[in-house]
Amino acid sequence: MAENAGTGNRDEQRDGREPRRVPAGTAPAPAAEAPTDPAGDTGTIRVLLVDDHQVVRRGLRTFLEIQDDIEVVGEAADGTEGIAAAERLRPDVVLMDVKMPGTDGIEALRTLRELANPARVLIVTSFTEQRTVVPALRAGAAGYVYKDIDPEALAGAIRSVHAGHVLLQPEVAGALLTQDEGGNGQGRGTTLTERESEVLGLIADGRSNREIARALVLSEKTVKTHVSNILMKLDLADRTQAALWAVRHGVGG
Repeated sequence: MAENAGTGNRDEQRDGREPRRVPAGTAPAPAAEAPTDPAGDTGTIRVLLVDDHQVVRRGLRTFLEIQDDIEVVGEAADGTEGIAAAERLRPDVVLMDVKMPGTDGIEALRTLRELANPARVLIVTSFTEQRTVVPALRAGAAGYVYKDIDPEALAGAIRSVHAGHVLLQPEVAGALLTQDEGGNGQGRGTTLTERESEVLGLIADGRSNREIARALVLSEKTVKTHVSNILMKLDLADRTQAALWAVRHGVGG
């Protein structure tokens, strides 16, 4: 080894390069390995499928795996498995069914929010009743689509919620707007500053933090602070609820 290293230094000296100096006792660096941190930014959207029907999961996987920017990192057959997989795999987006045996999608959503899991959850279901739609969104879903959605539209929905958008089908948004919020929700809005109201209006328009920052000529960090203040002042859990509150009270649009 020493002879080879010396030969290498002599070669570098001959071509004018500064010879490499390896501290004594230093072992050669091992070959580079792929990052093991699932949260690392690779430019690929990591997706977890949670649905109790294997044929649905297989169909979703088959389509999504042909997308250059989407990777299916795991599957789960119910909410309990989904929670465990989301904590272990740390996906960017979870495609979650609502009606599943055992722990359903809504309860799984609530648990993930309590665990502060960063995954954006997109509800994919065939159920259209308001009693299913409203609790799912209040539990923290970032979007809601139906299982008969066009495959390309589903890929677009995944990209949209991953970018920070709130994604709702028109009839779902309409269903939420018919709900009676109760209390003095409108009065809470008077505590927002002018800038916070502007940010809230852009959230209602479906803008991500980055897009809001560009529109208002602010840093993303400042926008995140405004969003946090809005959620605190309006006693809301997430930006999905903020968008719905804004639409219900005529903010933005």
